[in-house]
Formats: sequence, structure tokens, C-alpha cells
Amino acid sequence: MKYPIAIEWGDEHSATGIIIPDIPGAMTAGDSFEEAYASAFEVAHIQLEELVERGEPVPMPTSVEHHRGNPDYAAMGWGLIDLDVTAYLGATEKVNVTMPGTVVRQVDQYVKTHALRSRSAFLTEAALDKIKGEGRSHPQ
Repeated sequence: MKYPIAIEWGDEHSATGIIIPDIPGAMTAGDSFEEAYASAFEVAHIQLEELVERGEPVPMPTSVEHHRGNPDYAAMGWGLIDLDVTAYLGATEKVNVTMPGTVVRQVDQYVKTHALRSRSAFLTEAALDKIKGEGRSHPQ
């Protein structure tokens, strides 16, 4: 899932900070953007793990536009971080899905072309995107 990140650019006297607004407590900094960005992955996973341990749902990403008007992020730059949240969504369940063969082949081609993990990972992310797009929180 692609989560927006707010970037507070540093200089020779201050670190570059990154906040992931959709994940409570997910903020970090580094001497360079690259360091801060790498650290953002670690911080995001730590915060997601803590949310799940407390029994809270995994927050789905919103859009950059959703956060841009927030004064807490005034004058910050924006980007995206791609986080795999499937490990925090609960135990996997095997399901039998019936789909037209041409759709299955298109899904498999998309998975291969975009170097995704699997057909299941693609279908999970597509389902979460659809649910998120309709403004519903997903069940855990």
C-alpha cells in the first residue's frame, strides 16, 4: 500500500524528517533524505506491529491531498512510501475464487510484469484498494 509521507527537508545544520501521517507515531529523521526514507520503513513496521498488538486496526493510506491542508504539515514536501501491510492483517485463509480465465491470465501477467510477490498478494491489495476507495475501514 502506498502511504503519503510528509518531508521536512534538512540542511547542513539539521536532519531531514519524515512523518507518515496515516500511521500514528510514525516519524523519523536522518542526516540525509536517503537515511530518513530507509528509517521510515522500519518505524512504520514498528508502529504497525504495536497497533496490532493493542488490537487496533491497521490504518489504510489516504491521499496526499487529504493531509496537505493540515497546518501540522505546512511547508513540508510530499512523497509516497510503499508498505506491505499484509503481515499485520491477520492469519491467511485459503479461498476458492472463480474468475474468467482471461482475467486470471491478465492478473498473472500483471504480477509478473510488476515483479509482485504473488497472485494472492495482488488480489489482496486490489481488494484493500477497492475497500479504501469506498471510504470503509477494513476489518481485521
